[in-house]
Amino acid sequence: MAETATPINPPLAGVQESSGGTERAVFAGGCFWGVQAVFQHTKGVTSAVSGYAGGAMPGPSYEQVSSGRTGHAESVEITFDPNQISYGHLLQIYFSVAHDPTQLNRQGPDEGTQYRSEIFAISDAQKRVAEGYIAQLDKAHVFPARIVTRVEPLQAFYQAEPYHQDYATLHPSSTYIAVYDLPKIANLKKLYPELYREQAVLVGDNKQ
Repeated sequence: MAETATPINPPLAGVQESSGGTERAVFAGGCFWGVQAVFQHTKGVTSAVSGYAGGAMPGPSYEQVSSGRTGHAESVEITFDPNQISYGHLLQIYFSVAHDPTQLNRQGPDEGTQYRSEIFAISDAQKRVAEGYIAQLDKAHVFPARIVTRVEPLQAFYQAEPYHQDYATLHPSSTYIAVYDLPKIANLKKLYPELYREQAVLVGDNKQ
């Protein structure tokens, strides 16, 4: 079944970003291939890297994370220009397009704590905005069930193996990508055309 998306309003409150450079955000929401692809097609994002966060094991491998015993979640580290896109709009895309925030420890066909919905806040301000946004969305009953997304401070982010980077762009004919990830990109374009970029910003060629 193809991925669906729910159009939502952005957060009522936002992070006061600095104008002196780029900022970071780290999100987990199921398989990192699709989450990475969505943000690689988002205007203002200069980098989206697949990796692991949330566990205690340093430098984990994909096989170790896939066991579900490391505490890590498949995650994406997003670097963005706050003068072009806000953290609030990244959250808007994360909740409405990148994944289903009402699924506990799973997304689509993928099950386990490594596929959980979690926001790893870089700052107290990000944590406050993310928690407030979850409360805002739940109060408005935007989704048919309550949001299960966790919000925790980021301890560390570990970049995933090279073969996981840019996966959706490099393998668009893969059945998994075609069914679960390409619809997310299409939904981004449909719901938020002003935030959509046709050309993905890739890890492999360091496009900015």
